[in-house]
Amino acid sequence: MPRNIEIKARIDSVATLLPRARALAGGAPELIVQDASFFSVPHGRLKLREFADGSAELIHYHRADSVQAKASDYVRVPVPDAAALRHALARACGLQGRVKKQRWLLMVDATRIHVDCVEGLGDFMELEVVLREDQRDAEGSAIAEALMHALGLADAERLSGAYLDLLAAARRT
Repeated sequence: MPRNIEIKARIDSVATLLPRARALAGGAPELIVQDASFFSVPHGRLKLREFADGSAELIHYHRADSVQAKASDYVRVPVPDAAALRHALARACGLQGRVKKQRWLLMVDATRIHVDCVEGLGDFMELEVVLREDQRDAEGSAIAEALMHALGLADAERLSGAYLDLLAAARRT
């Protein structure tokens, strides 16, 4: 099962971070527009991620809610009819909410740098260090922490949960 080590942090702005991330990646970012629907499930999180080009994928993952670098394991399944699946899952499981964002993706070796502008929340950065089967979590955490320093984000406010959690908290206040 694929695994990665993740860190998510609040940033001042996408425009400020993108040049630093681009310099580390050595290339231009790929813009990805996403609309993710989250469903109530007894274990982990389940989301249907839809892309602007009409493609979609269902993703189930387990990840601790912690501000530290944390392990995540996941399963991704291509979805041919996102609207029908969203309707069926909402009926069966209940829709927790939706997260819409613009994401700029850059790669540094096996690490995905996501620079996100999340509708209703603001700007964030997420690192996903994709682990090989033989790599330990500690190695991935060290890579993530080094990248946080290289991006100038060593002291950035880190987030423990998902964007969905932040949106829910914002609605309660």
